[in-house]
Amino acid sequence: MRKLDRVIIPEILDSLNPADPRAIRSRRDLRWIDLFLGNSRWIVRQLKKQTPPPARIIEIGAGEGDLCRKVQTSLSSSNLTGLDLIQRPDNLPEDIQWSSGDFFQTLPSINADACVGSLILHHFSDEALRDLGARLQSFRNLTFCEPLRSRLPLFLSKLSCPFLSEVTRHDMPASIHAGFRPGELPALLGLDSKKWFVRESSHWRGALRLTASQR
Repeated sequence: MRKLDRVIIPEILDSLNPADPRAIRSRRDLRWIDLFLGNSRWIVRQLKKQTPPPARIIEIGAGEGDLCRKVQTSLSSSNLTGLDLIQRPDNLPEDIQWSSGDFFQTLPSINADACVGSLILHHFSDEALRDLGARLQSFRNLTFCEPLRSRLPLFLSKLSCPFLSEVTRHDMPASIHAGFRPGELPALLGLDSKKWFVRESSHWRGALRLTASQR
């Protein structure tokens, strides 16, 4: 069976006002999807395994700050900063910092040990990912979860349609088509094996997971 080519399809949620009821419902779907995939749990586990624990952590594409909250709960001694285009969420704990704007532009000015992200990298073209990779070279650790581009996750997304909102029914398969196969992300981000120790894994539910640490 021919493998799926990577195709970036605009996702509806990205174009909606955060206060739009459709956006609110879709973000609720994403919380259930995160629970099903276990992405946040996995990212927290990887951060806790690091020795020493990262003192400063940033999340790119932090959205509503859900992952930042979970990391803060488990690594209370770490300083957290969320980066996203949207303004700081109203209910975000005060000790979590926030930077609004294009994180491609703000990353070079941020001093941190670790960079994390969940379901964010698949939004970008190969060229943009190469650009982003150059901006990530100063971090000690990278931890990302992205959609696994394969037919089983696509099939599972179809099975879940009756339980999802109209926006998510479109965006979920779109994100899978824009996702990654093992080996693609390290190459796109320029994670040279002479400088980085990279580990990748994939889960049948539809998650591609990557950790990278400076050698």
